[in-house]
Amino acid sequence: MSRSSGETLELTADVLVIGGGLAGTWAASAARRTGASVILVDKGYCGTSGVTATAGPGHWWIPPDPPELRDTAIRNRRRTGAGLNDPEWMARILARTWESLPTLERFYDFSTDENGVKQYRALRGPEYMRALRKLVDSLGVTVLDHSPALELLQRSDGSVSGSRGIRRQAGGDWQVNAGAVVIATGGTSFLSRLLGSHTNTGDGYLMAAEAGAELSGMEFTTYYTVAPVRSTMTRSMSYAFATYYDEDGAVIPMPPGPETTRPLARAMLKGRVFCDLARTPEDIRAQVPTISPNFMLPFRRWGIDPYKDRFEVTLHGEGTIRGIGGLRIVGEDCATSVPGLYAAGDAATRELVAGAISGGGNVNSAWAVSSGQWAGQGAARHVAANGSASDGRAIGQAGLRPAAARRDVDLGPTLSAIQSEMQPYDKNIFRSGEKLGTPLRYLRVPGRSLMRTQRVLAAVC
Repeated sequence: MSRSSGETLELTADVLVIGGGLAGTWAASAARRTGASVILVDKGYCGTSGVTATAGPGHWWIPPDPPELRDTAIRNRRRTGAGLNDPEWMARILARTWESLPTLERFYDFSTDENGVKQYRALRGPEYMRALRKLVDSLGVTVLDHSPALELLQRSDGSVSGSRGIRRQAGGDWQVNAGAVVIATGGTSFLSRLLGSHTNTGDGYLMAAEAGAELSGMEFTTYYTVAPVRSTMTRSMSYAFATYYDEDGAVIPMPPGPETTRPLARAMLKGRVFCDLARTPEDIRAQVPTISPNFMLPFRRWGIDPYKDRFEVTLHGEGTIRGIGGLRIVGEDCATSVPGLYAAGDAATRELVAGAISGGGNVNSAWAVSSGQWAGQGAARHVAANGSASDGRAIGQAGLRPAAARRDVDLGPTLSAIQSEMQPYDKNIFRSGEKLGTPLRYLRVPGRSLMRTQRVLAAVC
C-alpha cells in the first residue's frame, strides 16, 4: 500500500530491509518466502552496491559428510577465535550456507571443475549481486534504489515500526511503516578507501543505537588489508604468496599462517615496505583473472609484473567490514535487544561465528547468507505474532534533531580528526585500554554522554 503526502512517498509493508547488499538481499528473499510483504531500501542500487559487488567472495563451505569435516573446522575456528565463538552457531551457519547457495542456480551460472562438478563455494561478486537482485525481484519484493535511510520509527512501547529516508534521484522523502525492520547496512571502514566500502558508513549502527540497541565486539576492529600503494585494490588472496621487503631489500619475516597484519604494520611504522608475488604457483596465477578479474588492472596500468617486480604496499583499514563488531544479537533469529529490530551481515556482530579474530571473506560471507535469512524469517514471524505496521515516531537525532543547540560543523576537519584516531596502525592495530583512553577523551563531545558521542562518530564515518 502507498500514498503520497506532499513530497513524502509513504509505503506500508510487513517487513522493511535496510540495505541491499549480500545480507540484505538474502534477508528480503527469506522474509518474502515466509509470506511477508517486503520492502527493501538501498542507498545505492541493489545488485551493485556493497563490498561483495567488488569481490570474488568465497564461503565457509564444508560438506556434511563425513561429519568429521565440519567438526574439525569448528574446533579449529574455536581455537583461533579465542573461544568466543559458539559451536552451535557455527554448525548452523555451515548447514544453512550449504543449503542456500545451490538455490541460486536459476539466476547464477556456477562454474564447474575439470570433472563437471559445480563449484558453489566461490562466486564472482558482480554476478552474485546481480543474481540476488533478480531473486528479490522475482519474489515480488518492492525495492527502493538510491533511497538512503536516515532514521527509524519507534512506537511508545519501544518496538520499531519502520524508517524514513530520502529519495536521491526521484526527489523528496520516503517513509515505510513496517511491523519489523532488518538492519543490513554493512559495516564501516571509517572511509579508509577500502575497495567497495565508500557507502558503508556505519549509518545502520547509528539508527539502531538511537532506538536503544547495543553494539558488541567493537574492540575487534583491527583488521587491515594489504594493497599496492596508490591503489584501493584490496583483493588479498594473492598476498598469501607474497614476500615482503624493507627499504634496504631485506626480507621481512612473516609468521606461519594468515596473520600478517601486525608484522607488516610494525615494518611500515619504520619505513616503506615492498613486496612481490613470485611464490605464486602457476595454477593460481592462471585462475586469478577469473577469481579476481580486477586484481591485475593497476599493475598493468603501471607496467608492473607483480610475479617478477617488487612494488610498494600499504594497509587499508577494514573496520567492522572484515572485523568483528556490530549490533548485538540476542536470539537465534538475529534479533537485537529492541523488539522488532533484527540485524544481519556486517551490521551485526560476528563473534558468534568468528570469535575474536576476523572471519575473513569466507566466514563473513557465510554469515551474511545465513544471518540474512534468519533475520528475514525472524522479522516475518515477529509480524505474524505481533501485527503489522502501526504508528511510530521518527527518532533520528545526530544530524537530524540534535538534542543540543544546533551549530554549523565543517565535516571535512571533523572526519580527518576522527580518522586520525581510528586508522593509524600504532593507535588501532596495537591498541590497549590505556591507549584508547586518549582518543576517547579527544573525540568526546563536551557535555555529551559516551553513547551520544558514539552516535555522532557513526554519523560522520
